[in-house]
Amino acid sequence: MFVNVSILLGSDTMLKSRRGRLRGLIMAAAAVVIAGTSAFFITTQSASAHGTATSPPARHYSCWDRWGDDHQNPDMADEDPMCWQAWQENPNTMWNWNGLLREGMQGQHEQRIPDGQLCSGGNAEGGRYASLDEPGPWHTTQVNNNFTLHYEDTATHGGDYYWVYVTRQGYDAETQPLGWGDLERVVETGVYEPGEAVDIPVSAPGRTGHHVVYVVWQASHIDQSFYSCSDVWFGDGAPPDPEPTDPEPTEPEPTDPEPTDPEPTEPTDPPASGDCEADYQIANDWGSGFTANVEVTSTGGSGTWEVSWNWNGDQQITNSWSGTLDQSGSSVTATGESYNSTLSNGGSTSFGFNGNYSGSNDVPELTCSIG
Repeated sequence: MFVNVSILLGSDTMLKSRRGRLRGLIMAAAAVVIAGTSAFFITTQSASAHGTATSPPARHYSCWDRWGDDHQNPDMADEDPMCWQAWQENPNTMWNWNGLLREGMQGQHEQRIPDGQLCSGGNAEGGRYASLDEPGPWHTTQVNNNFTLHYEDTATHGGDYYWVYVTRQGYDAETQPLGWGDLERVVETGVYEPGEAVDIPVSAPGRTGHHVVYVVWQASHIDQSFYSCSDVWFGDGAPPDPEPTDPEPTEPEPTDPEPTDPEPTEPTDPPASGDCEADYQIANDWGSGFTANVEVTSTGGSGTWEVSWNWNGDQQITNSWSGTLDQSGSSVTATGESYNSTLSNGGSTSFGFNGNYSGSNDVPELTCSIG
């Protein structure tokens, strides 16, 4: 069944609240991703990246939305194992939640994306999103058989069309890799203008339980296609979110140790400052703008890190995360936030940013110091 959508329906209170929250996160500060000891956060200005489904949320956005500001919580491994495996596989899966795209698809989505790779867009962006293809107990959003899908176009690209698919009854999202034969295309929209809110009414009768909503967004500004998988639960009986548990306090057994004289210890000096290395990687480049990540690693000593560089072109930073970036002309100085400004000996952290440019976008030579 196809539904041609030419007008937008008003969103309900929940969606308005969610959109408001999203805009606030993008404009102010939002937590994104961590792997190991590295943390990623989006802060300050509006993003120059792209977009994804935010209600019901795409898998990568859902994990970022629920765990981004609690990324060091060890309970994530037990309470949300699918998000956990995604972060362990590649932290940029969640950090770059609005960048899952392919270029030059020419509308041949079903022909060029293999079964089992739909949620990652056919291993888009060098396989960064491959963990999203894993079947399993992904967090679900409870919906009715008639619901409204909200898609967040963070870069105001506009859309030539949105195609919305829903898995057929009988598909098992927890054990079966997603294939085209498991899906029914239920919506084909018309054009959305840049800046126009994307609220798409979806009808998926006859479904119960855990299903996947698959969305293809064809951006208007260039032949870029975006893909997302949202896990939903139709009807009653959705599995509840696990409640966090605190360990029961235990009273230590009283002991009367024999008094001992402490061994004399040599006084120690505070850790000395040392050296560090910074690795600059362009994660995405769309001709007029780009996303870059910088990994900072201590190679000796510990202390507060600082990274600086000079660009040869006319690059301008539009927003950053996990670091404070100060740009003056072509010179940039980056320091850490409160949670990642200090590195231990051998430790590492990362920060990133979006930027605009014209002309060339060469990788600069970085200077890194710890003091």
